[in-house]
Amino acid sequence: MKIAISARGKITDDSLDPRFGRCEYFQIYDTDVKATKILNNKGIEASGGAGIAAANQLIDEEVDVIITGSLGPNAFEIIEKADIKAYKCDNIAISEALEKYNNNELEEITIAGKSHNGMHN
Repeated sequence: MKIAISARGKITDDSLDPRFGRCEYFQIYDTDVKATKILNNKGIEASGGAGIAAANQLIDEEVDVIITGSLGPNAFEIIEKADIKAYKCDNIAISEALEKYNNNELEEITIAGKSHNGMHN
């Protein structure tokens, strides 16, 4: 299983970025090989549709789960149609977010957050 986490940095001690479409990196942890792959988020460079670009990038990586702060309406719809589970997590270390996921302590994202309309946070 592949778990993608929106991240502020490239190591598991770095913190989760609550922004999905505009996070700097995605850390993708593969539970089968117990390894993490770091991706530069393609959405960060988009003038609009950052969530869409980020969602499609993670679909291309064949992730099963996303851990982030929230998903905008467009990203949420794409993720939902791809049958990827998404979970909400606070701004904590990536390693802690994975631990909370493994302990079933994260809330599933079942509705989209507000639209940002191309805003940069």
